Amino acid sequence: MAKFLNTSGINYHLEEIIKGARDRLVIISPYLKLNERIKELLEDKDRLKIDVRIIYGKADLHPEEVKWLRKLQYIRTSYCNNLHAKCYISKSACIIGSLNLYSFSQINNNEMGVLIDRQTDTQLYHDAYEEAQRLIRISEEIRISLEVVEKENAQTSQKTATQKNDAEKTESSEGMLTTSKLAQKHGMKTGPFIDKLIAAGYLIQKDGETVLSEQGKKAGGQFKTGRFGDYFLWPNLTDRKSVV
Repeated sequence: MAKFLNTSGINYHLEEIIKGARDRLVIISPYLKLNERIKELLEDKDRLKIDVRIIYGKADLHPEEVKWLRKLQYIRTSYCNNLHAKCYISKSACIIGSLNLYSFSQINNNEMGVLIDRQTDTQLYHDAYEEAQRLIRISEEIRISLEVVEKENAQTSQKTATQKNDAEKTESSEGMLTTSKLAQKHGMKTGPFIDKLIAAGYLIQKDGETVLSEQGKKAGGQFKTGRFGDYFLWPNLTDRKSVV
């Protein structure tokens, strides 16, 4: 009988599914940013020459994920357009739920899912397995090699430079600071500073994206869309109480 899982239950059984995989493992997640524990488990599967298929749905893979994946011989990665499903399946069990394989989601989000055992839920498992195979088939048709992803990341970097110029123009005209500039004033790097804004409630994670919360709006934060992407602006609080 299928078993309901909360966030901690999904994380626990996900690790068990990965550890227990003996011949094949399929990971389906729109967003990919793996924590060190999951990486260790997958690296062990690679050493054991287990066939692992990872299907993701966002073209902007993090550079560290690209670098890590390139080292693994038996883990194949495919891109599936319009992917929203989250499924983790071995030859013995399957998890279907809301959890992206994204480190922030695994720690901070409230998730729900269902554990399906092949022996006790044979038909349900079979239906999930067949759908996973279909996603593998259609993702292979538009598979993006890691080299192409890296090229796209380089192009994104060029766009980001233009976006930065747009943001700086807005800064000077509105007396606001981008997140990176505000982080500098606090003596921090942008990534950890964003984590601090999330922890303080000024930003929130929604469907794998970082968005401005109501608290952030009340503090004067603004969401902006430039020619090549989105960014946040914050009041210049050098002489007043910081937003963090």
